[in-house]
Amino acid sequence: MISGGSIDGDSNRERKSRSRRECMEVEGVRRNEAVISFGPEDLKGVNLPHSDALVIQARVANYDIMRVFMDLGSSVNVIFKEAFVQVDLQGYYLEIVDTALFGFAGHAVYPEGEIVMPLTLGAGELKKTGMTIFIVVDAPSSYNIILGRPTMKELRAVASTTH
Repeated sequence: MISGGSIDGDSNRERKSRSRRECMEVEGVRRNEAVISFGPEDLKGVNLPHSDALVIQARVANYDIMRVFMDLGSSVNVIFKEAFVQVDLQGYYLEIVDTALFGFAGHAVYPEGEIVMPLTLGAGELKKTGMTIFIVVDAPSSYNIILGRPTMKELRAVASTTH
């Protein structure tokens, strides 16, 4: 789990403002949403029992990126510097972030910055694209990207660890 970092800004005022907006959004939740369900057909190709991490492929800034870890405990989306430098980012700007992240081996990690890039998950009719804030972190990882709760909320995605 990773916590900290900025979502709507790096100051206390911006974080408080985001918190107020989220409270207002909860009061206005729509009740007529589609039912999401998983069945036995969704288990094809899965060896049970398992407790594997949910690792997917995603398209970020027109690049297919492997080893994308879906971390439902993370409050930020992270792209690791090694993957970040391999992606051609002409037209995208890295902005300074002063807020530390916690959760990397138990100590604070100070990001290189943050960047907003298009993220596409899924394929065909089930494909969804959105602009996503990534925190760039220079730390060792077996993953290229960690997608957290902000992306799951924005793309209205649901992860089933069983399926």
